Order: sequence, then C-alpha cells, then structure tokens
Amino acid sequence: MSLEEKLSAVMTLEKPWSTKESWRVFGIMSEFVEGAQRLEYIQPAVSIFGSARTEPSHPYYKLTEVIARQLSDAGFSVISGGGPGIMEAANKGAFYGKAPSVGLNIQLPHEQHRNIYQDVSQSFRHFFARKYMFVKFATAYIVMPGGFGTLDELMEALTLVQTGKTRKMPIILVCSDFWRGLLDWFQQVLIHEGYILPEDMNLVQIIDEPVEIVNAIFKYYETSGFEPTAAEKEIQLNL
Repeated sequence: MSLEEKLSAVMTLEKPWSTKESWRVFGIMSEFVEGAQRLEYIQPAVSIFGSARTEPSHPYYKLTEVIARQLSDAGFSVISGGGPGIMEAANKGAFYGKAPSVGLNIQLPHEQHRNIYQDVSQSFRHFFARKYMFVKFATAYIVMPGGFGTLDELMEALTLVQTGKTRKMPIILVCSDFWRGLLDWFQQVLIHEGYILPEDMNLVQIIDEPVEIVNAIFKYYETSGFEPTAAEKEIQLNL
C-alpha cells in the first residue's frame, strides 16, 4: 500500500471522530463565554478548594463554613466547586453571609451533586473550563484538606503564579497538621534537587484561624487594592 493510500485509509477511519471533536470546540467555547459573563460581577472573590468526601459533622467542614462566612461578611464572594463536602461548607457559610455564594459545578459520573447553598450556580462539562474560572476571578485561594482533585487545584495555582501566567495572590493552606508533610517534602526534596527555588516557598502559607485568614488577604492588598492593574489584566487575558 502506498503512502497516499495509507493516509487516505487513516483519514477515512478518523473522520467521524474528527467531526465530533470539531463540534465539541463550540461547546467548550460556550462554557467559557457563559461562565465569564455569569461571574463578571462577583469580584473580589476567594476560591475555596477541598474534598467532596468531607462529612458535615467533620471539623474540616465546620471550619470551612466559618471561614466562608467571615469572608462573605467581609465583602468577598466565595467560589467553590459547587458539590458536597468542603465545597458545600464553603457555599453554605457564604450563603448566609453578605456576599454571593458561587458554585462552579462539574458533571461527573459519580460523587458530584450540586449543593443547595448557591446564589450563583454555573455548570461545566470540562474540568479545564471550570478551573479557568477558579483562577480568573479569584483574589485569593484557600485550600482545605482534600485528595487528588484538591492537590491538582493547589498545584495548578502554584504553577500559574510561579510562572507568571496569572497575577500573584495569597495561596493559603488551612489545617497545618494536614499540610505540613507536603511542605516539608517541598523543602527536603524539591528544593534539594533543584526543581524549585527556595523563594518559591513564599508562594504559599499556612494559616489555621479564620480571622487571620481574612486579615492576611486584606493585608496582601492593602497597598494595591483588589482591582487588577493594567498589566495584570493583560496577563489574565493570556491565561
């Protein structure tokens, strides 16, 4: 079989999938457009990440609810993944506060269902479109204990800030006993092996007390304000 015949055969086999993939792009575009329009007026906002598996009776859930309520009463919209567990606690705390409670829901075959504590609710089929919204509209990240999904969101936030693909902002880990081993590994392995710089550790901080979390965010922006600069807006456009 000649090269032309091989290419023709491959193209014939791939055509149904390629057509489906091309149309999928429009669905992705619509998620970005609709999500950006819905969230345009919620700033300043804080994104809270954490496990979907945390029960309402768990101390992590209750702590998240307190943090979210204090943030909301301080004027911050609170963004969560819109599901159960820590996400529900974040939305619940904000829902009964003064600023909007925002849920960015993801369609999954298991685990995820939309919690009822949402003033603004937006659904996504694609993780990357949803994660973009977490980053674009946040003035700070708060990371509660969680599993792979939480770690993924934390590492993406650190990577984007470290590489200058988004503006610098507070990245706060809550529950020091949970996170200390990870930060020790950063120090002992990643820095030792030269994979990150010592100053990269300044991108993240651990704070356990809700009032100190709120104060740390205000302190970070006390000289610059929450509104992004022209340069930061340009960065966000290329996120």
